[in-house]
Amino acid sequence: MEADDVSVREQLFHNRVRETIICVLLFTCLYILSYLILTHFKKNAEFITDDIEDATVNKIALWLCTFTLSVAVCAVLLLPISILSNEVLLTFPHSYYMQWLNGSLIHGLWNLVFLFSNLSLVFLMPFAYFFTESEGFAGSKKGVMARVYEAVVLLLLLALLVLGIVWVASALLHHNMARESLYDLWEYYLPYLYSGISLFGVLLLLLCTPFGLSRMFSVTGSFLVKPRLLENVEETLSCTSFEEASLARKLKGVGDVGGVGGPSCWVPLMNVEAMKCEHQTVQTRRIALEMRRKASPWQRNLGYPLAMLLLLALTVVCVLMVCFNVLELLLDETAMPRGMEDPRLGTASFSMFGSLGAAVQVVLILYLMVSSVVGFYSSPLFTGLVPRAQDTNLTQIIGNCVCLLILSSALPVFSRTLGITRFDLLGDFGRYNWLGNFYIVFLYNMLFAGLTSASLIKTVTWAVQRELIRAFGLHRLPLTVSRSTIPFRLLLASGLSKIQ
Repeated sequence: MEADDVSVREQLFHNRVRETIICVLLFTCLYILSYLILTHFKKNAEFITDDIEDATVNKIALWLCTFTLSVAVCAVLLLPISILSNEVLLTFPHSYYMQWLNGSLIHGLWNLVFLFSNLSLVFLMPFAYFFTESEGFAGSKKGVMARVYEAVVLLLLLALLVLGIVWVASALLHHNMARESLYDLWEYYLPYLYSGISLFGVLLLLLCTPFGLSRMFSVTGSFLVKPRLLENVEETLSCTSFEEASLARKLKGVGDVGGVGGPSCWVPLMNVEAMKCEHQTVQTRRIALEMRRKASPWQRNLGYPLAMLLLLALTVVCVLMVCFNVLELLLDETAMPRGMEDPRLGTASFSMFGSLGAAVQVVLILYLMVSSVVGFYSSPLFTGLVPRAQDTNLTQIIGNCVCLLILSSALPVFSRTLGITRFDLLGDFGRYNWLGNFYIVFLYNMLFAGLTSASLIKTVTWAVQRELIRAFGLHRLPLTVSRSTIPFRLLLASGLSKIQ
């Protein structure tokens, strides 16, 4: 018996060491990737200065931002890794080389992501912001430690303020429970705070994802060569080149008049600026036309339609899965999102279509995350946070890391609530208070399906009308041609008559 107990303890020890090594290697790779991303966007002038103290503070804040961004990337990969691990164990149930891939490893990874994400949101990112803005208390000795003391004090005051707000909110919603658990910080108030943060992230995803799904068509189209109906590329390129040359001569003539000594006020300054803007626009159009001419016929006529059809298919599949989940919510209680303690990987597939359905789920989850990020940065409220290469200050980097972490940490709850996957939430992700409320989950699914359908219909119809207007030359009219001035049926009628 003692020998068996020793062997069991040794096996548990080796399993724990193996899981720790795997988690460390995964997080190290994500940390290096996050550091490369942040160094691409950071403003180098903030880190190469004559003030060594400011440079040190900025480097420490950048390290904290890198840690937060790596946690956000890991949160995005949680569900795909879990779903693919289950399918791998189903495919190779007795493989010796897959024994390291088990439920304990996946469960531990979920717990670590939950812990680190909340640690970053509650402590590390506020500390990084206060640390960069602090200068030390008045009368104290200047230095890095003086800034650390001031940032810690501000962080403690902020923590007291947040806990006070959480206590008031819990007292308004759950009066008796809040009074009984006044000093129960770890078991009541922190989970309640995490539940509120997750609810905010899921609501943010509800607003950003439908808008991002509609914006994905234009964003993807900007990287591809668009086909033009009834357009002669050579003729359009020649006209654009002549127009660019004419504007360049006019601008050169204005410069020569000013340089010779003649009155440069002959041409108003506003007209000169308008000519410069028009010249840049024409130059951009010429470059796009040259790219279209150099592109192969397959790339010009097949690449863009296939990409648009793929995006349309992914979006339609998302909407159909959400509608099916709405029906299941009405008929079956097991469709409600819930948590589980033991993942039990390798017993059954989480998709009715097997491995193919699981692969589709992974693609949809990643597609929804990319769409939510596109919708977030395209929103007028958050355009100021859009990072620029080598020109993003540290405060903007902190704000971007916080927003991305909120979106990514809510992605598992978001995907399970919409029924994109049947993989139940692991660890503390399934302890959120609002997950058991049927009305919240049902209304959330209905809003997502409605907003996504409306955005998709609007995007597709406007894109078709815009291409028809451009194809038949109506955009060259002196009056502004819009969707309200030309009905869609008239465009189709004119197109058919022109083809005939």
